[in-house]
Amino acid sequence: MNGAQHVVIAIDGPAASGKSSTAQWVAQQLAFRHVDSGALYRAATAAQLRRGTGEESWTEEEVCEAARKVRLVPRGTSFTPLIDGQSVDEELRGLEVTKHVSRVASMPRVRDWVNDRVREAARDHDVVVDGRDMGTAVFPDATLKVFLVADPWERARRRLVQQLGRSPTDEEIAEETGRLVQRDARDATQTVQAKDAILIDTTYLTQEEQVERIVALVKAVTQRDSTTSAVDDDSGPG
Repeated sequence: MNGAQHVVIAIDGPAASGKSSTAQWVAQQLAFRHVDSGALYRAATAAQLRRGTGEESWTEEEVCEAARKVRLVPRGTSFTPLIDGQSVDEELRGLEVTKHVSRVASMPRVRDWVNDRVREAARDHDVVVDGRDMGTAVFPDATLKVFLVADPWERARRRLVQQLGRSPTDEEIAEETGRLVQRDARDATQTVQAKDAILIDTTYLTQEEQVERIVALVKAVTQRDSTTSAVDDDSGPG
């Protein structure tokens, strides 16, 4: 889509609902760019951890100062965060970052910083963005809003398969489910479904099925908008 108005597909949902991987795949299918807001929160957390200060004493000012070392740059069909100009993909998925990212994400000034970076990335591209408030606070006028949910047990199982590279035991899934439920409680105020978002329960869907549904919705919405625009043009003064 060319011109000043770009397509924005906003995918929200709780932790481990499959937002990021699904959004990335949708972007590839549509030849859009993927923007992962969660990666920015993780990058800000990693940058703060590098300072070596006690986690209990972190302030918003300190984390925002550390976040200034983070840059979001285009790479392939997406954007990737760099810290001090270096790729940090493995570091961002580490246990320490995972342990503290919810706290960082709850800081209003950090959220403002992340949201500004996401809007900047979407300024010149058709994008698929994912996070927890993309369709509410960041892009209230997004072309399409999707809210992904799944049963906590299934979310835990999927996360462990990704982390461990094998089928987890029931005991491992139970422990991870407990952690996810606690995180859901912490993130509750930031994980709100937009009133005009389409809810998709992915508990019994494969990722391919999730992607197919969202791509079909995007095509339907963009086609509808194109038709409406054409009708409006034809109905104008001749």
